Amino acid sequence: MKYLIVLGDGMADVPNPILSGKTPLQAASTPTICEYASKAICGLVKTLPDNVEPGSGPANMSVMGYDPLIYYTGRSPLEAISMGVPVENNDIVFRCNLVSLQHNGSVVPFEELTMHDYSAGEISTAEAQVIISDLDNALGREGLKLYAGRSYRHCLVWRDGPLHSELTAPHDITGRTISQYLPKGPAREDILNLMKRSYELLKEHPINVNRRLEGKNTADSIWLWGQGTKPVWPSFKSLYNKSGAVISAVDLLFGIAISAGLRPIEVEGATGNLESNLSGKADAAIRAFEDGIEYVYVHVEAPDECGHQGDVLGKVHAIERIENEIVRPLLTYLEDLKKSTGEDFRFLLLPDHPTPLDIRTHTSDPVPFILYDSTKYVSSGVTKYDEFSCNETGVFYPTGPSLFESFIK
Repeated sequence: MKYLIVLGDGMADVPNPILSGKTPLQAASTPTICEYASKAICGLVKTLPDNVEPGSGPANMSVMGYDPLIYYTGRSPLEAISMGVPVENNDIVFRCNLVSLQHNGSVVPFEELTMHDYSAGEISTAEAQVIISDLDNALGREGLKLYAGRSYRHCLVWRDGPLHSELTAPHDITGRTISQYLPKGPAREDILNLMKRSYELLKEHPINVNRRLEGKNTADSIWLWGQGTKPVWPSFKSLYNKSGAVISAVDLLFGIAISAGLRPIEVEGATGNLESNLSGKADAAIRAFEDGIEYVYVHVEAPDECGHQGDVLGKVHAIERIENEIVRPLLTYLEDLKKSTGEDFRFLLLPDHPTPLDIRTHTSDPVPFILYDSTKYVSSGVTKYDEFSCNETGVFYPTGPSLFESFIK
């Protein structure tokens, strides 16, 4: 038996006026997905407990069978692990975005700036590595160090740092003045000082000078959030006695993979945005199956990025690319394998959480899923995979791990 999960990050949504009152899933052309929905178990699953932050970290680990109420210790430590950053038990790890901040043309205090772009124009990894290195030289000290990741996503490791500070994800406040979203609670002044100092250091950084000349958003400041401690998980193999791999373009997912003892697979040209190399992900999944891997988790970030950016048509396009470049070729491969060898497969398709375009951030609402088993014929009554069709089946899983148990066992 082969096991395939395709996860469209943030793919679920609400009706949108630009789409004539449809959700992106309803508006997208997904004939292969809908065909399998018609012969699969379809329904809704609540991947996120109400008292857990509606983030991709706990949501994806929930879909993979790890209860976030038990195992989630914060987003940033998972990203740090994927980057090979050493994390000790007394370290607090922070996600460190490079962000673009704007003002109205007059000189204003840091607190009155506006969050213009949480990704600094999706700054290149090469540019960001230079900036993070320079900031670490200026801001780092014994017990506090900045580490470069990919594009705008980096981390800060703070020995015995503040775990319970109230920090806001920058993608939640796009277009808003940052004054109400600055650090609160323990060590708020220390955290705010790091952010302010980075802003002063980056004003005339050579990379920003060049980006201005090119008309690109600049990396104006670091933004710290998502702190947590080193995770300790049982291995996927010990829980389910199966080998597995995770294919993604996001450090967070690779951190989950490494923590679970799954093989992280990087794909050249996979970026996490709308132009990502999705066909390469499908090819990598096929190679993993051919190498003897039993379970493959293919994660696609693009719908979530479009949701955060309010890009309605981009989100529809991202879903259609998942249909055409991942789902169709992978199911064709698995069907052909079944015909030639008799090996059956299970296929699970779902988002980790909604990222509604109208609010540009995550919610904890239940998400629609398709669970197909090539050994069983099921008439679901569903002819279109979307939030409303799956709701009408009446099938509901209260947690991600409960759905995963049905999928894997």
